[in-house]
Amino acid sequence: MVKDLSDYEIQYIKGVGPRRAALLKRLNIRNVRDAMFYLPYRYEDRRNIKKIRDINSGFLQTVVGKVIAAEVIDLPHSRHKIFELTVSDGSGLIKGKWFNQPFMKKRFKIGQEVVLSGVVKYGYRGIGLEMDNPEYEFASDDEDALIHTARIVPVYRATENLSCRQLRNIIFNVLKTHLHEVTDPVPEDILRRNNLPGLAESIMNSHFPQADIDVDSLNNWRTDYQRRLSFDELFMLELGLAILKKGKSRQKGIEFNAKGTLVEKLLRMLPFSLTSAQKRAFNEVLKDMRSPYPMHRLIQGDVGSGKTVVALMAVLVAAECGYQSAFMAPTEILAEQHYINIHRLVEDLGLKICLLTGSVKDRPLDEIASGKIDLVVGTHALIQESVRFEKLGLIVIDEQHRFGVMQRAVLRKKALNPDVLIMTATPIPRTLAMTLYGDLDCSVIDELPPGRTPVKTMLFKQSEKKQIYEAIASEVRKGGQVYVVYPVIEGSEKVNLKSAIMGKEALEKVFPDMTVALIHGRMKPQERESVMADFKDGKIDILVSTTVIEVGVDVPNASMMLIVHAERFGLSQLHQLRGRVGRGNRQSSCLLLAYEPLGEEARRRLDVMTRTTDGFRIAEEDLDIRGPGEFLGTRQSGMPDLSIANLVRDSMMIEPARTEAFSLIEQDPELKNFPALKASLERFWHGKIEIFKTG
Repeated sequence: MVKDLSDYEIQYIKGVGPRRAALLKRLNIRNVRDAMFYLPYRYEDRRNIKKIRDINSGFLQTVVGKVIAAEVIDLPHSRHKIFELTVSDGSGLIKGKWFNQPFMKKRFKIGQEVVLSGVVKYGYRGIGLEMDNPEYEFASDDEDALIHTARIVPVYRATENLSCRQLRNIIFNVLKTHLHEVTDPVPEDILRRNNLPGLAESIMNSHFPQADIDVDSLNNWRTDYQRRLSFDELFMLELGLAILKKGKSRQKGIEFNAKGTLVEKLLRMLPFSLTSAQKRAFNEVLKDMRSPYPMHRLIQGDVGSGKTVVALMAVLVAAECGYQSAFMAPTEILAEQHYINIHRLVEDLGLKICLLTGSVKDRPLDEIASGKIDLVVGTHALIQESVRFEKLGLIVIDEQHRFGVMQRAVLRKKALNPDVLIMTATPIPRTLAMTLYGDLDCSVIDELPPGRTPVKTMLFKQSEKKQIYEAIASEVRKGGQVYVVYPVIEGSEKVNLKSAIMGKEALEKVFPDMTVALIHGRMKPQERESVMADFKDGKIDILVSTTVIEVGVDVPNASMMLIVHAERFGLSQLHQLRGRVGRGNRQSSCLLLAYEPLGEEARRRLDVMTRTTDGFRIAEEDLDIRGPGEFLGTRQSGMPDLSIANLVRDSMMIEPARTEAFSLIEQDPELKNFPALKASLERFWHGKIEIFKTG
């Protein structure tokens, strides 16, 4: 966003030097540019200067007066000292006290005029007024020289051995010496259309606001100057995604002109009919696959909405045209579940499928390379250099938010512009989707299969275990099956949590006439598949599990889930787990067992779970509770950090930033007419824009 200011090392700024430069590095401030964009996290209003006689105890107050005494006092029976400054403004006296800072006496002279800002309190035995460790400055005719008092004062997150006051001084010196060098990269017409001020004044007023700015607006990030800085980051993000999408649209792809024979056979084999939402999503996918350009489509849908079937139909279109498909999942467990769920269907259609994960020892790499295998299901193992495809035409990626933009690019390079279909069962609010999936076309499966009834969700305390056991017994007697999910496999002295192994043993004692089994991530894939097959066949009444069953498991007869230590799970994870029940015609229920003490965030999560089963509503709540960084889980590899913009707070700016960015790239794909903007974009994306163009 700023021209060449990264070249000025921070250590050469007045008041820094090598020692403080090392401290600033902890805050990721290495140069002048970093300092300019290291923004305050709040502001204090120290503008209202009062007479000492009018100030109130218990409040932050600012006074101006002359020094009438400055002395160091030894505390009795202690080696500690207090520096005590007495100030008068003619209406009264006030003392400023600094603990264990006797050196401060040298800074003040009798008769000197000073400004003090701090919380006022009464002195010993209620006599006199005092401030502990107040901010101070020497009064000056130059209002700009006052940066700690008598104004709206920025408060920065500091670090050990570097105070907020010192940081404020450093940033003020940076702005004083280098603000005039700021180049505004955003075209003027874009700023005008969006009522945004210039960059230099926005930086200045976000650090040291003008006197007439409302402090509440500053603290709630509502000033035009702060909006401008957020807009810039969102604009740079969307520019990168626009270039990525534009680059893809120029590429020559594969035209899949299948007759649909394999898809028709699959539909006859399935024990259910597609929903209208599934049909709509597949038609959108098919239209993309038939076009001469590579498909880059996202299928977004709630748990149980049938995304995998749509993806499998796309695989069959590719196979009918003689192309291989790669199906990538973020974890071995999920890759295994997809393989288990689809391998029989694929093989019955006369195609060859294999599983490729880190745990698979006998890897059929030669068969993949020769094109004998039509579909490879796997994890990150698919992007290893040793894995080569003979004719890769389609890539399906599940739970895309756990993969990075760069990882996607690596997999795409294993073929000549293959079609890419991405699925997510994590509903993403629209504002977040515009940034996370900004380079993709989007299909939404917003309909559950017929016969599905919403899962009833109830919250229980530890003292209500008896009611939980009665509910489980009743469900099994009625012919249902039950999941019991624990957060950990084994107990630990460090973590006081109920574990799956302990839970299985306890449940076997409570329900001696029922079949209780255990499944977890440390079991071998074959063992897990065997247990899941038995559960699906009705041989197991109660399946005790960790979160390995979070995604991909489909047992229509499973009609109840108990989540133990529900307070320890994230909202998205609770929703994913709950999606394992309610997949058949039985009325299903989810029991949340929470242990005290419950934090405020945990209470909010559990309350949301009991109020709604709508995945998109839950996603909005989850984003609000956790913020965008946490919401995304694993950070996007290759996606730039947003250090200023907040996708929740600044959601209203995402769409205009996207509109402006995509419009500009449509007019000038190489940004030839905007060299400053191109340089800022390269810096923001860490020089990866060229990878997008070629990837």
